[in-house]
Amino acid sequence: MSSTALADIDEFLTYLSKERQDSSHTVKAYGRDLASFASFCDAYYGGASLWEWGSVDRLAIRGFMGELRRRGLSKRSVARAISALRALYRFLGVRRGTEGNPAANVRLPQAERRLPAVLDRAQVELLFEYAETIASRGGFKPTRDLAMLETFYSTGMRLSEMAGLEMAHVDLVTELVKVRGKGRKERIVPIGSYAASALRNYYVERESLLARIPRGRADLDAVFLSTKGARLSPRGVQYVVRQFLSMLDDDAGLKVHSLRHSFATHMLDSGADLRAVQELLGHASLSTTQVYTHTSVARLKKVYDQAHPRA
Repeated sequence: MSSTALADIDEFLTYLSKERQDSSHTVKAYGRDLASFASFCDAYYGGASLWEWGSVDRLAIRGFMGELRRRGLSKRSVARAISALRALYRFLGVRRGTEGNPAANVRLPQAERRLPAVLDRAQVELLFEYAETIASRGGFKPTRDLAMLETFYSTGMRLSEMAGLEMAHVDLVTELVKVRGKGRKERIVPIGSYAASALRNYYVERESLLARIPRGRADLDAVFLSTKGARLSPRGVQYVVRQFLSMLDDDAGLKVHSLRHSFATHMLDSGADLRAVQELLGHASLSTTQVYTHTSVARLKKVYDQAHPRA
């Protein structure tokens, strides 16, 4: 890979991280994809010095896609790599004046839509009954964990959004929360009465914890704290939720995001408007939200097959 290509990729990744504020996972994945493409071009054109971004054509990109498929990458991974190239070329067009975008009109492989694992209503009841029983004994951690579960299911927010939640963004009077999502886009989401009640109880325990921690050592802005007063990390939130979900069924494929998926599916099952759910989830595209309609239809079909005498 030429030093020029490497420098362009590095500058683009810095732009994604610092200016567009994409997640670290997106930045790392795009970095791997673009480095892989540059290495492919070195071989395809016969040397690192024999090609540049402006000389790449659609045939090279199609060859790259074929190479990725031969390596065993999924259609979804191939599509992400081409999306990374498209974004890079848009960036180079603005910053370098590079003309054209050979990846723009390349047809992406149609990835199979994976239906997200969701909790059924009985599992939701069991989950919260279990968490409430533990929280009823009192204490910082059980009360916090119940508040997290309730807030997750009540708002449908992402794991990173939960970990980044600020005290100033939660209004328990109006029962609204300001969520900062991908690209630092903000949205207002209602929180239900159960979540609001759980948060009020948690705030009492939170204040008690902060009173025992030396001044300056605790994160006063973060909603969800560790027992040492630091902001609970996404990994920490993930660990807590996984512990509760494993109590339901280890083999059901339930993950932290299952609470977000369940939120959306149950809203649609109950007749919520698709665009309203899109706004609540913070999806930029309606097509992303539509996967939950497939889940909802699948669940209805299952009920139909089980209940109808001539199904």
